Amino acid sequence: MTMATLRRWHFYVGMFIAPSVLFFALTGAAQLFSLHEAHGDYAPPPIVEELSSVHKDQVFALGHHHAPPAAANAGSSGAGPKAAPPPHDDDDKPGIPTLLLKIFFLTVAAGLTASTLVGVWMGLSRPRDRRAALALLIAGAAIPLLLLVA
Repeated sequence: MTMATLRRWHFYVGMFIAPSVLFFALTGAAQLFSLHEAHGDYAPPPIVEELSSVHKDQVFALGHHHAPPAAANAGSSGAGPKAAPPPHDDDDKPGIPTLLLKIFFLTVAAGLTASTLVGVWMGLSRPRDRRAALALLIAGAAIPLLLLVA
């Protein structure tokens, strides 16, 4: 296989998977700091929760959101004593090495996003291959979307 053939295959594959790479880099970055889960007084925006569900479970189900713990207890019937909210536990806070690792992975996600966007721009900047690049980008975004809603 020649270097020109390898470059062409790299171009085709890269343009096709670019939408998914961007999706996983961005949703993974949000998950690093649990922005997709309700905790304490924080409730994630529904779109963040749903996109995280696609990232983790390959499922997109509108209207199926987790309620924050306080809202879940408020809706209980008055038939019995209300359950006490879970105690606030400071032992769950990550240590310095864990925080540094999360920051490192956030930097990797940002780098992957930037690198992928530059690759997409380069692919679309090649006049000879612009139609192929656009078709591959559209297919790479449309196929997962169609499979999610099917």
